[in-house]
Amino acid sequence: MNVRGPATGEAGKPLSILVHLAELRKRLLRSVIAVAIATVLAFIFYHQIFDILLYPAGEINLIFVEMTEMLGTIFRVCLVGGIMLAVPYLTYEFIMFVSPALTSSEKRYVYLVLPWVAIMFALGVVFGYFILIPPTLRFLTSFGGDIATAQIRIGNYISIVTRLLLVTGLVFEMPVVTTFLSRIGVISGRWLASKRKIVIVAAFILGAMITPPDALSQIMMAGPLLVLYELSILLARIFGKKRKDAEA
Repeated sequence: MNVRGPATGEAGKPLSILVHLAELRKRLLRSVIAVAIATVLAFIFYHQIFDILLYPAGEINLIFVEMTEMLGTIFRVCLVGGIMLAVPYLTYEFIMFVSPALTSSEKRYVYLVLPWVAIMFALGVVFGYFILIPPTLRFLTSFGGDIATAQIRIGNYISIVTRLLLVTGLVFEMPVVTTFLSRIGVISGRWLASKRKIVIVAAFILGAMITPPDALSQIMMAGPLLVLYELSILLARIFGKKRKDAEA
């Protein structure tokens, strides 16, 4: 794993901390505006978004018990939808913030990475929607059903579904991020492979944190994560910067 020096400006001089802070503020402000615009766009179509999110519920009878619960739920859905829509742009702003530390050739990789950021995030959301969420809902609504009848609050349902979709979308970004970092010489396939045991443990811990406490859901979350990590190692070895280039 390589260590880079401080970012430099156009004249080759190191950028001051005040310049970094000003740049960070500008990028954060643009990111907030992008999320706000995307959230407003999601609000316009929130009925259609709810139809999509409620489809996996099937015959589950969702209720709300507080006067402001539906209002808060709709806002949460629109906000999460806005974040998801803005992910490619948020990634762009983050890369542009660290771009002073990149060479001109490395900056060209940014434009190759951005489409894959959107594609992999969408694949993660699709995986979560069709593969992970249905068995998760079946477990949560059936466990203990012989003792009491489930009456699921819509706020709780939406919170679980949107969290799973957002997490799976972000997890699927792993191959894109590692490939980019290996291409610019920050990490290598050998370094990733050396962390395999740690990642295996972390994958099951993450699966336990974001899924119900049953083995099937944890495996369904940890399994794809490990596959993505192995794919990241393979891509890092194929597209990563060679040792002599990194040393140069």
